Amino acid sequence: MNETSSIKYTTVSGFFLQDEPSTDPKSFDYAASDFGLIRRTYNTDKEYDPEQKKTQWERFYQQIYDLNFQAGSSVRYKVIYMSYWSKQDGNDTVTWADAHLTEKGIQQARTANQFWASEITTQHIPVPERYYTSPLDRCLATANITFNGLQLPAQQPYIPEVKELLREVIGIHTCDRRSNKNYIHTNFPAYTFEPGFAEEDELWRPDVREDHSVHDTRMKKLLDDIFTHDDSTYISFTTHSGSIASLLRVVGHREFRLPTGAVIPVLIKAEMAHAEP
Repeated sequence: MNETSSIKYTTVSGFFLQDEPSTDPKSFDYAASDFGLIRRTYNTDKEYDPEQKKTQWERFYQQIYDLNFQAGSSVRYKVIYMSYWSKQDGNDTVTWADAHLTEKGIQQARTANQFWASEITTQHIPVPERYYTSPLDRCLATANITFNGLQLPAQQPYIPEVKELLREVIGIHTCDRRSNKNYIHTNFPAYTFEPGFAEEDELWRPDVREDHSVHDTRMKKLLDDIFTHDDSTYISFTTHSGSIASLLRVVGHREFRLPTGAVIPVLIKAEMAHAEP
């Protein structure tokens, strides 16, 4: 996909329980349901798994590979694992900047790490090829605890990239004002930064907060950037409840509220419309 194109995003349903209207977000447990992967057959099963020995995730991987192989040059499918940062410090009666994780939040991230480890070992889940995280401390820490120490393929190491646009709703709330780049680098030295990442927070304002329209435009810009420049099929986002809600709106997914520390995978179809010369 190229930068002269307009990209339309849709959610491909039928693969994850979170897509289904019958799934109740209030009682859904991603760790008890294989990230929500639906137990079903795929078009590729007959050729790929004739003896029916592969796991659901292995067969899913082959199905997504086939979707991209059969798609034209203007269509691309990606699976994005959207992780909701774990519980933060602070409450509504005090002012705090760039809130950090609580002990409960740390435990939630450790639980996610253990679940990923189990899925990799027993289910052979396709692990992310690229990792992106919000620049806010609670997401940086959540990603670090969630993915560090996993048995990842040598060609897919955990090297997260900090993306400015992946942050929470911007403005007024000081917990959503990020720390400077030097702080992030000092505390998370293994992380990389996207080109042009500013030293100071240039987006947060004390008197203006984004509405849904502005937030959705920002998330659409983020997706355009990633679908244009990143050829990976499996991608991890560590972000916030508001930004996940916005991303789901942008890709036409049903509303699905996540508890803190949870993960929602989404199969996204991107269709590129070439700009007229």
